[in-house]
Amino acid sequence: MPIKVKTVQRPESLAQDAFVPAVIKGLGVTMRHFFSNVFARKYTATLQYPEEKAPYPQRNRGLHRLMVRDDGQVRCVACMMCPTACPAHCITIVAEEAPDGSIEKRPRLFEIDELRCVVCGLCVEACPCDAIRMDTGIHAPPVVNRGDAVLGKVDLLKMAAQSTAHQGVKTPEWRAEPETARSIARPEERKG
Repeated sequence: MPIKVKTVQRPESLAQDAFVPAVIKGLGVTMRHFFSNVFARKYTATLQYPEEKAPYPQRNRGLHRLMVRDDGQVRCVACMMCPTACPAHCITIVAEEAPDGSIEKRPRLFEIDELRCVVCGLCVEACPCDAIRMDTGIHAPPVVNRGDAVLGKVDLLKMAAQSTAHQGVKTPEWRAEPETARSIARPEERKG
């Protein structure tokens, strides 16, 4: 059985063939935006980067930092919770015994590969000792060699004092329930 071919007629006019009206309409939109940006700067969202820097949000996480105790020792007890919780597998910890003979462990090696980190903050939430934080507000710097982006224990401890964190709590009474919420939530208390 032979294959049948159906012939479709093309548009008849030259204007429809060349898409002239659509091209003119598109160029009109482009020129309107061009002139409004060149002369009025109406739609411009560009920063002049080296001179102007975009402000980071107040709760920006930034680079990691290791916290220290009052005696100057690292707060981490090498429980391996942060590398377990990390979805990018960018944290490496090698544990060792404490030199004073106590039962507690400490990290001999603590490294974070900032190129692999997805800045999710799960390591901070998983840490039971509050040993690791991400509140430096510092963006990861550009590096030439991949090894320069791996922050070791010494690098993370250098940032221990830096913190730009702004928590959402404004007053110490944030746990107190407002009177109106209490009366709406528990109507049986209003009767008494």
